[in-house]
Amino acid sequence: MLDQRRNLKMAVSAHAYVRGNTSKFYDWLNSLEKGRVPEGPSIWICGDCHVGNLGPVANADGEVEIQIRDLDQTVIGNPAHDLIRLALSLATAARGSDLPGVSTALMMEEMIVGYQEALVDPQERPKPTGKATEPIKFVLKQALKRRWRHLAEERIENLKPSIPLGKCFWILTKSEKRDIDRLFRSEDVRKLMTSLRHRNNDSSVEVLDASYWMKGCSSLGKLRFAVLAEVGHRKKSDLCLIDIKEAVRAAAPSSPHARMPRDNAQRVVEGARSLSPYLGERMLAAKLQGKPVVLRELLPQDLKLEMDRLTRTEIVASARFLSSVVGKAHARQFDESMRKSWLAELQRDRLKTLEAPSWLWTSVVDLVSRHEAAYLEHCRRYALVEDDET
Repeated sequence: MLDQRRNLKMAVSAHAYVRGNTSKFYDWLNSLEKGRVPEGPSIWICGDCHVGNLGPVANADGEVEIQIRDLDQTVIGNPAHDLIRLALSLATAARGSDLPGVSTALMMEEMIVGYQEALVDPQERPKPTGKATEPIKFVLKQALKRRWRHLAEERIENLKPSIPLGKCFWILTKSEKRDIDRLFRSEDVRKLMTSLRHRNNDSSVEVLDASYWMKGCSSLGKLRFAVLAEVGHRKKSDLCLIDIKEAVRAAAPSSPHARMPRDNAQRVVEGARSLSPYLGERMLAAKLQGKPVVLRELLPQDLKLEMDRLTRTEIVASARFLSSVVGKAHARQFDESMRKSWLAELQRDRLKTLEAPSWLWTSVVDLVSRHEAAYLEHCRRYALVEDDET
């Protein structure tokens, strides 16, 4: 059932297929000849840097910033891989918005500009400016207005202290329920739940309800649980929703001599703290059902960006801003010499008629053609299943 659900979600559009089928991108990366793309300094990268993995994220103090919001594939690797993945995602979003190919060319030019600006001044906070970035500013404004009731209505469909079983939430087995209760009695989880500024550090944590969560695309078929918990007592208590997600071995290529945690949950948390500190400080690596998992409390301000049906000016401006977000995530890991050498490397093989480096342009052209063909084949294989569902 979960495999079928994933296949149907990926058949919705070419953009959804690119988001859901990371293996094709990694196969392409692994097949590259040495020198095809520049080799940047080995740092923590997102590994799956598509548009949907960027968005508003809140920290423990309630501050909100657009950062990388999904680090399942984070590894120590080549930062160029994040740029290519983001460019591919934006290119398929442009195709989904019926924009001409020139939009993709302009988009990649602005991507490089935004990324390099972030490297030059990594301390400056990226902010969407101008009318053309209105889709991003709108999501950011919505994030700042949201409260617990919005999260509850959106995720669990009601404000009552329970998780309604149904299409997305399934009943737990006895062993799953027992292990979750045991996990939430640990001091590490209690400290995570009380880390938000407005909560008392000595508060207790009680599990009110929990269920298996059929969510996402890449996580379907793996451990994924939603836990509704109460922090504190009586009138001073807070309800919170915790996402428990199995951490599996990263498929993203890593640098040959990279030293990363062997435990995949610890890898995800360490990568998050380097790339997306607002999110990383709210994450915990643990074990559940004998498997590594990552816990994080879902906050109302955590949203993902939707880049559907944009105009040419909107997607071009958005590309510049989003690449600056990625650039900042990379830059905070560089020292001055690393930053300068990587900036110089990004300038190589520039075409006279196109400001974007040729390695980025040719990579995206190749990837888009491969993914378009694979998407159509995917739709052909699952068209009958989709007809049956509808």
